[in-house]
Amino acid sequence: MAGLTDLYISKRKDLMAKNSSAPITRDADNNIIGCPHCGARHLRKDGWQYKATLKKQRWVCTACKRKTLAPVVLEESPFKVDEIEPDMIPIDQLIDHRLKLYEQKKTHRESKTLVDIDINITGPIGIAHFGDPHVDDDGTDLSQIIHYTDLINDTKGMFAGNLGDIQNNWIGRLSALYGQQSTSAKESWRLTEYFVNKLDWIYLVAGNHDVWSGDGDPLDFIMRDHKGLYEKWGARMNLRFPNGKKIRINARHTFKGNSMWNTAHGVAKAAQMGWKDHILTCGHTHVSGYQVLKDPASGLISHALQVASFKIMDSYADKLGLDDKNIFNCPVTIIDPRYEDDDNRLITTLFNPIIACEYLKFLRMDYEQTTK
Repeated sequence: MAGLTDLYISKRKDLMAKNSSAPITRDADNNIIGCPHCGARHLRKDGWQYKATLKKQRWVCTACKRKTLAPVVLEESPFKVDEIEPDMIPIDQLIDHRLKLYEQKKTHRESKTLVDIDINITGPIGIAHFGDPHVDDDGTDLSQIIHYTDLINDTKGMFAGNLGDIQNNWIGRLSALYGQQSTSAKESWRLTEYFVNKLDWIYLVAGNHDVWSGDGDPLDFIMRDHKGLYEKWGARMNLRFPNGKKIRINARHTFKGNSMWNTAHGVAKAAQMGWKDHILTCGHTHVSGYQVLKDPASGLISHALQVASFKIMDSYADKLGLDDKNIFNCPVTIIDPRYEDDDNRLITTLFNPIIACEYLKFLRMDYEQTTK
């Protein structure tokens, strides 16, 4: 019996010696914890035990080598700090939020793939496609812009679209360029607001100069009371006429692709390589180009328009030695919904808005006489 007692005392001494030299293990409440089997104070984390949705810390005793999920409290902490609420939502709520956000973005993206626009007047209409206005630039023909906007407002059935870069919008390291123009940044935004509010846009596309403003987009704010479609980079529309005719318009700031032989290469390539739309139009490069293409499978006639700019004098173009290829900066597509997709009378493209307004008046008069 004495031998067993001596053995027990010897093991307890060994255990106490180990506990005195080993680091103390504490739980989340700062209590000193130990092995429930031998009482040793030093435990080491040994992974996790998973059961259904429960996750529990597993411990191993460095003294007796036994594992446990429920260490005992040997000494309570002399103090306890109240738990501070986390600054983030629980992970399950975060995942649920991310899933909902993705679904909303997906729905939004799908909804703008082809946006329906109902045309509520009967007969032919016209759409004037404004190339890059750069209304604040000293080299821009502002009088021409104002003349065209007044003309459009005075012509029944004439609508307008804009292909981007309404102003220079110099930001960041480019802000120094305001020193090379007589218009200040504040005046530039006043001119931009004036121009945007001058017309009832059927569409307005933001170009690279416009999106430099970032997420706090002033154009988005200016367009808040307009019923037209506003999108960054590009917009694709499906015009629905009262007689059931549908016309698809694909308007972008630019289409991918360039050619030294054909200024309309990018937009024409888009029509040939997949976009089966009636009208495809873009700006950005400050040059003019036009192609008419026919899809042999469907008979669809597509009008591909590369539109120049109202910025007539450009020191950047002079520096690079770029040739003047500005033939038209506001072409008009006249749409007569009485005709089929393979009929060249369905869409007539005119490069001059003055002539286009006169032609539209003639077409509408003809329509009214034939439908009496």
